[in-house]
Amino acid sequence: MSTEAVTSFDTHLDALGRVDRRRLLLALLNAEEAALPIELDQLEYEAAESDVLLSFQHIHLPKLEELGFIDADPDHHAVTTGPRFEEIKPLLELLDTHRDRLPPDLT
Repeated sequence: MSTEAVTSFDTHLDALGRVDRRRLLLALLNAEEAALPIELDQLEYEAAESDVLLSFQHIHLPKLEELGFIDADPDHHAVTTGPRFEEIKPLLELLDTHRDRLPPDLT
């Protein structure tokens, strides 16, 4: 097994390591092309919305954008799929398909 495959999978798991990032990536997975971009205020949050938007702007969006999974417009709080979204899509589809069999804090 190559180190690159392990690193890639670890990177995908790291990208999915926070509930806010999972919600965003799953929302992108399930969005119709015409419904893009997704606005961050469309997502459900467990914390105060202002806190979540701040963490998105300074932590989550830069991380996911650096990985190429999203393209973000932080000024408009809008996100579309990035050039490498297809790489994480199978894992997102697996999570989405088996959502009812996974822990409730998945999303």
